[in-house]
Amino acid sequence: MSAPTADVLREVPHASEYALELREITKRFPLVLANDRISMRVRWGSVHALCGENGAGKSTLMKIVYGIQPPTSGEIVVDGEVVNLHDPSDAIKRGIGMVFQHFMLVETLTVTENVILGMEPTAGTSINYAAARKRVGELIKQFGFALNPDAIVGDLPVGLQQKVEILKTLYRGARILILDEPTAVLTPSETDELFDFLVNQYAKSGNAVVFISHKLHEVLQISDTISVIRDGRMIGTIPTQGATTETLARMMVGREVTLKVDKAPAQPGAVALDIQGVSVKGEHRPAVDDVSFQVRAGEIVGIAGVEGNGQSELVEAITGLSAYAGTILYSGQPAQGVLGVEAAGLAHVPEDRNERGLVLDMTTAENYILGKHDNAPYAGRFGLLNLDVIDQNARDLSERYDVRPRSASLQAGRYSGGNAQKIIVAREMSKSPKILVASQPTRGVDIGAIEFIHARIVEARDQGLAVLLVSADLGEVMNLADRILVMYEGKVVGEVPAAEATETQLGLLMTGSGDGGHPTGGRSGEISTTQESGERN
Repeated sequence: MSAPTADVLREVPHASEYALELREITKRFPLVLANDRISMRVRWGSVHALCGENGAGKSTLMKIVYGIQPPTSGEIVVDGEVVNLHDPSDAIKRGIGMVFQHFMLVETLTVTENVILGMEPTAGTSINYAAARKRVGELIKQFGFALNPDAIVGDLPVGLQQKVEILKTLYRGARILILDEPTAVLTPSETDELFDFLVNQYAKSGNAVVFISHKLHEVLQISDTISVIRDGRMIGTIPTQGATTETLARMMVGREVTLKVDKAPAQPGAVALDIQGVSVKGEHRPAVDDVSFQVRAGEIVGIAGVEGNGQSELVEAITGLSAYAGTILYSGQPAQGVLGVEAAGLAHVPEDRNERGLVLDMTTAENYILGKHDNAPYAGRFGLLNLDVIDQNARDLSERYDVRPRSASLQAGRYSGGNAQKIIVAREMSKSPKILVASQPTRGVDIGAIEFIHARIVEARDQGLAVLLVSADLGEVMNLADRILVMYEGKVVGEVPAAEATETQLGLLMTGSGDGGHPTGGRSGEISTTQESGERN
């Protein structure tokens, strides 16, 4: 098999005005109608946004377009021709590419090996790796991606892994590019670079983009047209010109949604989490380098930064998951290991809900009591589980935290992202903690769940918890935090009261520039509640 030669930035003639048409697409699963007669048309040369809450049917619809699942009924039309897509190879042959929210990379392989996997150029009976590396290098340069063709993917930060996924699709010559939450792991500058490529290079060259995102300001910024799905049905398609975040939120959820974080000024109390000179070893340099700060009861301290600058390692040290040098005190006392830290009053919402937050094969009820399963009232004499109590606990927490469906017996892996995240938040808050560490708490979560989770975080602060918020979403940090710390190359390079923070200032600090903000220990401030919105020019 030879390497793809299509230049996706060279405009080619099309047979139809529309790159992709979906006609009455229906998808039924046992007990679930995922897509109900959905119709949608995507023009060549445009960015078409697809919005909807988690579980609305967006991903199922796009998996049908990419040949992963067959529709129960309906037609798929590509450039004017009705097609049958039996698997992704059929979609790729039709010029359709998809970048998934959860990466499909082999971490032990290089960037080049991941990009060419399944489409390796050959010389006789052998893989022509030199030709492949040259082609991948050319694409990296052409698209302006900051990637090393020889880097091991598992060593790359999440933001660069996302670029590898995009590069895989472009290598295959995709003319219709489906992106599922592509900016969830990108910084503002990386997001701007991606948007510039999609709008000013890819779509402008006559290609088509289907852009799936829960970040409505991004949808308004990049798209030409917006379609909204709710409960498996197409609610409507509208031009981006004239649309607002409020309009889209109402279409997605079916009610008015509060897009602003409504919170009073913080009332900080005693120091609950005290980080003193903490360092964590990294492969080539310290992942966390002599970090010190405090979080007081009744305040939210946010940590912003480009992913891969030590935030994850810092959280693992604080939550007892990894070794570190230095001192961490929980309400004035040291603690060791996950159990010791939890006993000291710390609750943890991890950044990867599937890997660290839930046991996907376990039921809702079982996930709610993880870490507490051998304690009363969930366990009785001789360690026997009190199943009725466990089920009632699940019903109560699902009701209180609006987890849908409200089932004690459903496996956690079958919930949408937003509802799965609510299960974690509910479990952690049910521990009556003193400290809450929330890492990427709304990653890949729809707008309704974001509104709910943000309200619970503010509620935790107002109940006197010390909250440490770590998020790659700069808007989330600016909206929720009372004080903002910025990490760069393992160090805290600045602190800014949230009331005074600007995206430009924080963005400079995140890349190692800027004046370093205010010294650590600055006064807490009231946050701005302005919701960013905009339109594509």
